[in-house]
Amino acid sequence: MNIALVKLSSIGDVVHALPVAEALHAGLPQARIVWVVERREAAVLRGNGALSEVVPVDTRGWRRARTPLAVAETAGALVALRRYLRAARFDVAIDLQGLVKSGVITAATRAPLRIGFAAAHCREPLNALFTNRRVTPPPSARHVVDRYLSLVEPLGARARSVEFPLPADGEAEARIDEFLMGAGLKPRDRLVALNPGAGRPDKRWPIPSFRELARRLVDEAGASVLVIWGPNELGEARAIVGPGPAARAALAPPTSLDELLAVLRRASVVVAGDTGPLHLAAALGTRCVGLYGPTSIERNGPYGHTHRPLESPDGTMASLGVDPVFRAVVAILDGPAPDPARPGVAR
Repeated sequence: MNIALVKLSSIGDVVHALPVAEALHAGLPQARIVWVVERREAAVLRGNGALSEVVPVDTRGWRRARTPLAVAETAGALVALRRYLRAARFDVAIDLQGLVKSGVITAATRAPLRIGFAAAHCREPLNALFTNRRVTPPPSARHVVDRYLSLVEPLGARARSVEFPLPADGEAEARIDEFLMGAGLKPRDRLVALNPGAGRPDKRWPIPSFRELARRLVDEAGASVLVIWGPNELGEARAIVGPGPAARAALAPPTSLDELLAVLRRASVVVAGDTGPLHLAAALGTRCVGLYGPTSIERNGPYGHTHRPLESPDGTMASLGVDPVFRAVVAILDGPAPDPARPGVAR
């Protein structure tokens, strides 16, 4: 059986979908499983033992094409993708994205069985036009991870445990160890990583709140604080760290995905909004304090039972106070240590 998984983006969503590939591989060990994913997110799938192939696409770049050369390159890429999908002779395609663009790719596989969500559960209801087996997740599937897993049940597969295999690179791990040593930070010794960024402005906790949290964690909880940041977030990260010798926190270096994963593996706690680094940390088994305003903890919270997600009282991040976040971090730091050999989450 040839199976295509269509989950294009974003990093957090691709992480949430990883158990689908694991469930299919365990339940249908002879199946060939191919994942179609955005080029930027493809790194999350590197070395994934459940997958036979990863097919990167660049729908972001295709939508930005304006010049004649870019339009021609996009047309060529689309033709090549269509030819590949036809030649692969997929028996099944599973659309995990629920968008029109993912539906078009799912339909282009020409798989006889195309599984997706019922229209009411798609992010874009028109997606249901491109599938022919439409699944309504059971009421018990409240988290998006469990909703994704409901899509494998028409194939007779079911996850016994929820696994999130993520890549590891020895050289990246060594670089982060060298950085932490130089900064005087000890891995997993009350090391709190703060991530102020998010893909949407309304999912970002205010920088002054992060700065006050960092001060209290150092002064009152005896923690070490490291501020991590992504593209176009350096200014905000520096504002949290503060100037000169009075700085309460350390500034992380720029990180690739592998280096970011190395940092998250070494943290005792990660504090972040509903964004990729939070879900990467949760998938690694690092305990998290998730900060939620406009998005749902029930659906998008850090997956697992060891985390402490907090929800704004009015749906805005600014209304989430520093004190409950501080107390949540300290409760984790002062609580029992997690199992270092983290098993999958039992279902």
